Amino acid sequence: MELMEMNKSFQGRDFLSLYDYTPEEIHYLIDLAIDLKYKQKKGIPHPYLAGKTLGMIFQKSSTRTRVSFEVGMYQLGGMALFLSSNDLQIGRGEPVKDTARVLSRYLDGIMIRTFSHDEVLELAQYADIPVINGLTDLLHPCQVLADLMTIKEHKGQLAGLKLAYVGDGNNMAHSLMYGGAKMGMDVVIASPAGYVPDETVTRQSTAVATETGGSISITGNIEEAVKDADVIYTDVWASMGQEEEAAERKKAFAAYQVNNELLKMAKSDVIVLHCLPAHRGEEITDEVIEGPHSVVFDEAENRLHAQKAIMALLMA
Repeated sequence: MELMEMNKSFQGRDFLSLYDYTPEEIHYLIDLAIDLKYKQKKGIPHPYLAGKTLGMIFQKSSTRTRVSFEVGMYQLGGMALFLSSNDLQIGRGEPVKDTARVLSRYLDGIMIRTFSHDEVLELAQYADIPVINGLTDLLHPCQVLADLMTIKEHKGQLAGLKLAYVGDGNNMAHSLMYGGAKMGMDVVIASPAGYVPDETVTRQSTAVATETGGSISITGNIEEAVKDADVIYTDVWASMGQEEEAAERKKAFAAYQVNNELLKMAKSDVIVLHCLPAHRGEEITDEVIEGPHSVVFDEAENRLHAQKAIMALLMA
């Protein structure tokens, strides 16, 4: 696959939420990501972004996001600039809209990983170049594009599969609901009371699922969630910025661990995903993450390829 006829509909767009993209566009992104992965493995050059520069704003640190975007831009023939909040005037009170307009004069794209989703929306509103959401407290769309790619590689399809997410109804749960709904999957979120997903995300993803033949359901019953699941997904109980709640969350999520006993309730060929970093012995056991059902490190690798597809289409 080359960057062909459909890329015109991607050029210059933002990538803030999977909700903003059609099922056909998401399928196209996944297929391009798989093709770019093949090219990289075979040593076939693909400098679609030669001479282009991506600015990477990090107000939340990350291993996978920084390395995958930086390496991805290099492999696409471009260059990435790491910009921490210490390096930017935005960290000293400059309005987001001013930063957006200045960076638009220098760069070809912006990736931002931060806390406030509204800040990303404002950045995108005032920037004249594509803005990619590398993570906010509300959503993590790049991760879920890589997750969908991983599921397709291992299962050969997406529509009709049951994905059970076990844990906090957080940014990961939200983006899985959007992405799963767009792909016609049956997504079940198992969260304890007080930690369920956002009502707006639930309403929107449910509406999408009715159009695609998928479904969205929220339950507190972990056994019901994983029964006959094709995919089991989990995430840390306390995300970055929630450290003070860690002890309280540990109690609330004690029964929501992905372990070998839980896997027995799913399909025999279930695959297990985790966006990492993992707190082994908490939300997932060492035996599962190192076991035969785990595709966690394929999933981590696919961040590189999925994000390359996003950058290549938006920034070409």
